[in-house]
Amino acid sequence: MKLFLRYFPEIIVKSQPVRKRFSVMLEGNVRNMLRRIDPTVSVRWGWSQLVVTSKSDDSSVFEPMKEILRNTPGVDCFYEVTEFSFETLEDIITVVNEHYAPLIADTTFCVRVKRRGKHAFSSFDLERRLGHELGKVAPTAKVKLKNPDVPVNLEVENERFYLVGKRHQGQGGFPIGTQESVLSLISGGFDSSASSYMMIRRGMKVHYCFFNLGGRKHEIGVKETAWYLWQRFGSSHKVKFFTVPFEDVVREILETIDNGHMGVVLKRMMVRAASRIAERLNIDAIVTGESIGQVSSQTLANLREIDRVVDMLILRPLNTMDKQAIIDLTREIGTEDLAKTMPEYCGV
Repeated sequence: MKLFLRYFPEIIVKSQPVRKRFSVMLEGNVRNMLRRIDPTVSVRWGWSQLVVTSKSDDSSVFEPMKEILRNTPGVDCFYEVTEFSFETLEDIITVVNEHYAPLIADTTFCVRVKRRGKHAFSSFDLERRLGHELGKVAPTAKVKLKNPDVPVNLEVENERFYLVGKRHQGQGGFPIGTQESVLSLISGGFDSSASSYMMIRRGMKVHYCFFNLGGRKHEIGVKETAWYLWQRFGSSHKVKFFTVPFEDVVREILETIDNGHMGVVLKRMMVRAASRIAERLNIDAIVTGESIGQVSSQTLANLREIDRVVDMLILRPLNTMDKQAIIDLTREIGTEDLAKTMPEYCGV
């Protein structure tokens, strides 16, 4: 089994040293995760892609590996490929004709070739020759250079060539570890799971800080959400989960703070506590799921007052998203059902 992994476009446009650093980090992340499933797997770095090779053809191994790669930040897409060796151009033509002739009958097709190494032919020469030969073995097929029914994709590397098959969409974003770590304030609801995911996808190692307002049941629910996010999107790196008992803080706020200020005061206390944890971990930023105007504590004036309690950078990736867009995102990443079952504990 062999796969070609393409880098996220934002990685490709980086300077050469940064592109190398990001792609090498992705290579290590992919290797760490896939070897938990298949110890024989190898991941080979390339300037334009990673090549994943496994000695196993067992679908019970192959399918979980593909699921990991779909959810790995930094992977734009990946392709299933079939590898062949060749000595002459006729060897390539024979294989391509046998594979694609039944597929392109009565359809449109286009041949695209990428080539690496020294050969007696160019990529363009091979495209023209293959198109001509396929037209002879499948006379009902027509060439269409844009949006063909059947794309015929090949990659030639030295004395080997690859038929590029099914395409799988990846997460995109940056490989985890290419950006600094952050501490995410997680409540288990829609907003905090969405904001945590967005930071993971941007290449940050996300640690979690949970303020317990509802006892053991609350903590178990939030840990389940954090574990899901880590297991699906960020398991290439170890992270920490902190629980901060906050029931007494809420009780004091209810007894001593005016109703109109309770939400802002609670958020200030959470941010202050989270910043101390972040400082101990040498983390420079904390993440919240706040969105401008969503509730009364999230107006610009109140967010400014919350920020004033610490000198630390506070990241709010959901700032301009409406509630429905946030819910749609949690549905896409798989945390919607977990968030639906989470009671509202901080309704001060």
